[in-house]
Amino acid sequence: MAHSAIVGINWGDEGKGRMVDLLTEEYDVVVRYQGGGNAGHTVVNERGTFALHLLPSGIFRPEVINILGNGVAVDCENLWKEMQEVEKKGVALHPSHFFISERASLVLPWHRDLDALEEARLADQKFGSTKQGIAPFYADKAAKKTILAGELLHPSHLRAHVEQLVEWKNLTLTKVYGAKPTSTEEVLAWLDQYGSPLKPYIGNTAKVLREADRCGKRILFEAQLGALRDLDLGIHPYTTSSNALAAYAPVGSGYPAVKLDNVIGVVKAYSSCVGEGPFTCEWFGEQAETLRKAGGEYGAKTGRPRRVGPIDLVATRYGVQAQGATALALTKLDVLSYLSEIPVVVRYDVDGEETDAFPFPACLDEAKPVEITLPGWKQDISSCRTWASLPQEAKDYVLYLEKTLDCPIRYVSVGPERDAIILR
Repeated sequence: MAHSAIVGINWGDEGKGRMVDLLTEEYDVVVRYQGGGNAGHTVVNERGTFALHLLPSGIFRPEVINILGNGVAVDCENLWKEMQEVEKKGVALHPSHFFISERASLVLPWHRDLDALEEARLADQKFGSTKQGIAPFYADKAAKKTILAGELLHPSHLRAHVEQLVEWKNLTLTKVYGAKPTSTEEVLAWLDQYGSPLKPYIGNTAKVLREADRCGKRILFEAQLGALRDLDLGIHPYTTSSNALAAYAPVGSGYPAVKLDNVIGVVKAYSSCVGEGPFTCEWFGEQAETLRKAGGEYGAKTGRPRRVGPIDLVATRYGVQAQGATALALTKLDVLSYLSEIPVVVRYDVDGEETDAFPFPACLDEAKPVEITLPGWKQDISSCRTWASLPQEAKDYVLYLEKTLDCPIRYVSVGPERDAIILR
């Protein structure tokens, strides 16, 4: 059976959640394999609109097994609150179909504190963190100084480990930042309040995945953010602190032997970006605000306005290559319906020379966009459900992107609803 990954091609916020929600009917297992609660996947279905930050987007189908893999930064407090919120809207979560890897590390309150303290120290050189503690968390994980979810099931071991970590972490809080120290009892109380409700869901998810694969089940791997935010291949240092690439899915899921058959890259019909860093195609002023309003471009986690611009084919081609995409899903095509002509960034001007190659991060600040325009269609396409029903100009736009990116566009989204999709 085929296993697939759904990944972001650009800066994140491409619409991966709606694609996972759509495609889960073809899969038996959905796995989040990296990232934390610092970003969100927006899903619209018959139950309402959901902004998921940690829960896999397959939770809306009761027959699907959902897993948070060992590569995920699990914030017990935010996860438990998110679970309660979706259950209030009628989405059932049960230990028989929702699992948390015992090897996933926990985001602790001091990670969020340190995130905010460091952003304040950086002042106007800040990276635009959502202050969810992600960078300090992954730094601690690399230093082997995190608590594993499975340790919640071993109280005596947990206390001893927390005592060690508190002594070490207070050195940073007090000596480096001059902040208030924490205590073992404070951390244990927090873990009891928010970690204890998660205990029934914690287990050996690698075993679940191996068994599913052995039985011929289809597995869908869900990524957070996009290729340009990847720790190794993104726009350093304005990246996330984990690997957002499909190639990391086997490791971050806990099943490194699994083979990916398909990589579905998600890209918007235009560009959007949350956070700091180079964004070559960026629009400003009224032009940007019109597109932002048309696309509802406000962060799922923060609510802050996203930076927007035309589709950037230089960055997008790089993202396709980094992800090893075998097919693309183009989202929000309907948003461009207000434009008579649609700008497209086809090359960059770097130091007076035009290039279609994505530059090294240090060169991005000097890059300027080179645009062409394609004819718009100036009509509402949100009710289109077949390729043939699209206006010719819309089809030509999709075909131009497909040819330039050298990757087939298999899905075209014309709205947030499950059925607002055109399959090619």
